[in-house]
Formats: sequence, structure tokens, C-alpha cells
Amino acid sequence: MAIIGLSETAHGRHPTLLAWLAGAGLAVSLVDPKGVTGRDAIRILDASERAIATHRDILLEAADGAPDFTPRANGFPATIRYGFADIAFAHALVAELIRPAHRPACGEPASAALLRLAERVADSDATVLILGETGTGKEGFARFVHAASPRAAGAFVAVNCAALPETMLEAMLFGHQKGSFTGAGAASEGLFRAAEGGTLFLDEVAELPLPLQAKLLRAIQEREVLPVGATQAVAVDVRIVAAANRDLAAEVAAGRFRADLYWRLNVMPLTLQPLSARRQDVRAIAAALMLRHLRPGLPFPWPTTDALDTLMAHSWPGNVRELENVIQRALLLRAGPRIDADDLAIDPTHALVEPAAPTAPARLAETAKAAQARAIAEALAATGGHRLRAAERLGISERTLRYRLADMRAAA
Repeated sequence: MAIIGLSETAHGRHPTLLAWLAGAGLAVSLVDPKGVTGRDAIRILDASERAIATHRDILLEAADGAPDFTPRANGFPATIRYGFADIAFAHALVAELIRPAHRPACGEPASAALLRLAERVADSDATVLILGETGTGKEGFARFVHAASPRAAGAFVAVNCAALPETMLEAMLFGHQKGSFTGAGAASEGLFRAAEGGTLFLDEVAELPLPLQAKLLRAIQEREVLPVGATQAVAVDVRIVAAANRDLAAEVAAGRFRADLYWRLNVMPLTLQPLSARRQDVRAIAAALMLRHLRPGLPFPWPTTDALDTLMAHSWPGNVRELENVIQRALLLRAGPRIDADDLAIDPTHALVEPAAPTAPARLAETAKAAQARAIAEALAATGGHRLRAAERLGISERTLRYRLADMRAAA
């Protein structure tokens, strides 16, 4: 994993960044930017340190006015310029730029804790069961478990058990002999053997028919598969990661899923919460999606504060998949240089909290106060109201936090 450092100058001019990155589960250390760094090291520097920056670094500039992001290119580092009103998305953008490619985007401390648990689970060879609603990112989590495991150099093979006809599933999973059924003009090794030495991801495992569940159970228990039409089993060395969007215990009780297979899969369960319960993940995932879908060479359409408020107030019944659709539409159809709330095309009937419409253009000081209050509220929510931890997350002292809370109460 790349070493990530934050210069003392950048920390002094962007004091809340380090705590926010720590809350997102990203290990960043204060460093002397003039010291020797490794080949893969990434440094977060202040814009005043441009002379010592490399193409791997990130330059931050605190400045009033329209925010700006320029990705790294042609040997030059990435640069991010923002004022206090845009600090929330700036933090998410920095986190996205330093995030390891195999790690899911996150900004919520609870999500970071789940990722740490997944890393510990990945070290073993135990079967993993990932539970969560459709669109919560179960395959991305499975890929993270694989990438963090000793099997990372092996193949990651994914199959959606709900997407294949029942008659084909057995041959797809276990392989088949030539001529073993109509249309089998050649032998096939199957997905278990294709994942040899790596990880087989069984998505929507609850959709497997009961007869095939019995054969899957035997393959997991005996570490061998019997190809269709074959008389001898073939040994396999595969780690199984399964996923379901339904309550498998309830499926067992209803007789639709084998109890013995459930207990075999449920060695290490990981449950992904719906996106509506991961509000700070919304910003992080939005930043990731914007970087992924924005066409190279186009200016980065930084979302406005109103747009972020709208994103975080939505209930996301379609979870990450819905968010991706919204971001893609906004990138294509936005009316101005920035993405505004009106560009998001979100159904207001699914709002968790309706953001209040401003009655008049906000002055700069009012905007800054609103952004500060929002950052404090989110830090307190993320730490369960614990003021010391919230202050650490914001990069300020507990005494300063008390003063600012008093000011907020007086202004209310």
C-alpha cells in the first residue's frame, strides 16, 4: 500500500483534512515534504510547496471564489483549490485521489470500520457471506476481500446466480464433458476451476435451486467438483465469497434455502447498510463516480453546496446504482459549469430531509457559517455526540468546538 503523507504546511492551512481522512479509514501521516520518500509515496502539499511536488502528489490551495480541480497529467501533480463553503466535497475529493484502487470509496466512520473488519477476514481463507440490499456495492466489497487476501494474485471470478438459466448453472459452475448434453460441442472447465488459486464470487446465491444448493455444499465441503458428464471429481483450491440481498435465515425458515449450506456460507458475515444510512459515504462515492465518468479533458464540474445537500438528503431507494445514474445524468445535462441541485433530477418524494430553499442570495459570511455548522453537526453525528472525538475529527480543540456550538445556539 502506498505511503500517504501530509505536509505540516498543508495541515496548518487545511486543519480539518487529517481528521476527516482518518474518519474515512485512510492512514495519513504528517511528513517533512523535503525528506526522502518512496517510489509509491503520495504527499498532500500546500500550493506554496509546488516547487518540490512530483506528479504523484496533490496540491491544495485555500482560496475564496469558485473551486477548481485539475487532475494530474503530463508529469504535473493534481491541484485542488477551494474555499470554506466547498470544504466538504474537497475532503471527499482528496480521499478519492489517495484511495487504493481496490478499496471501496467511503467517508462514513462505520463504513471504514467495516472495511477494517473485511481486511482482517481477508487474511484467512474463511468463506464470506456479504448481505445487503440490491445496489449497495456487494461485488465491490467482494473484490476488496479478494484484493486484501493472500489470493490477490489469483483470479477473481464473479457469477450472478440469478442471471443464468437453471439448466445452465451446474455446467457453468462445475464444468462439463464434451457431448455431456445437447450443445456441449467441447469440454468446459467451469467457474470453480477458472477461479483456481483465487476467489469465486457467487452473487445472489439465494436464487440457486435447491438441487444445485446440495451440489454447491458438497463442492465447498470436499473442495472438489464433479463436471457434468464426468465420473471422477476434480480437486479445486478456491475461496468462496457469496452475496445475497435477501435474509438467508428467513429463506431457510421458509424452506427455500438449505440450512446446512447457509451455515457453511455464513462463517464470516458482512452486512452492508443501505446508502440512506451512510450519509457521509454519499459525498465520497459521488466524488469517485464523477472522476470515473467525466470525459478526459473536460473541466471538472464541482457540485454546489445545494447539490451536495440534495444528494445527502435523498433516501436512495436504489442505493449506489441510483446515485451513479444521477451523477451520470448530471454530468451530461448540467446547465452551467458546476453541478447544481436542479441538475440532479432527483425525485423529491424520496427525500429524507427537505433542504430549505433560500429566500434571498446568501452572503459569503452566511454561507461560511452554514458550511461550518453542517461540518460540526456531521462530526457530532459520526461520533455519537462525543465532543472530544468530534473536535479531533474536525481538527480543532474541544474548547474551540464548545465556543462554536455556543455561537450556533445563540444564532438559532
